[in-house]
Amino acid sequence: MSIRKFNGFTPDIHSSAYVDQDAVIIGDVRLAEDVSVWPCTVIRGDVNPIHIGARTNIQDGSVLHVTHGSEYTTADGSPLIIGCDVTIGHKVVLHACTIGDRCLIGMGSVVLDNVVIEDEVMVAAGSVVTPGKVLESGFLYVGNPARQRRELTEKERAFLTYSATNYVVVSKQMNE
Repeated sequence: MSIRKFNGFTPDIHSSAYVDQDAVIIGDVRLAEDVSVWPCTVIRGDVNPIHIGARTNIQDGSVLHVTHGSEYTTADGSPLIIGCDVTIGHKVVLHACTIGDRCLIGMGSVVLDNVVIEDEVMVAAGSVVTPGKVLESGFLYVGNPARQRRELTEKERAFLTYSATNYVVVSKQMNE
């Protein structure tokens, strides 16, 4: 794995986290307990921090980044904050956004600057969440641009925690 210090910041990776040998983590990045980061993922906290909550999984080929402060953005820029028990699907791009607890971001989705995704949200595969949008808790969002489709079922809500827990189990098997 490639863990790189940048601008005085060394990634802070909890001892229970799994980071695949082909992942890259740079700068001001914090991974909490039982986070898993899968092959070919890049997490670059170069100009703002990235915090990833417990039991969250970042699947293969995803790119996570932040925004710097400037006259064209905000004075301080924007970090990337991901809550607990979140599943980030394969080849997702997350850029300077905030994701609550127990969410699923479907494969190939793009979530852009200053988006806020509340707790218990599903974003369908291939969706694009445009800058500054707020996704309300308890709903499925679909499309480009992503739009609220319907309320999540109880089974889908239960799946959010199941998915995160399953990835913890699989990541522990990788270290055996």
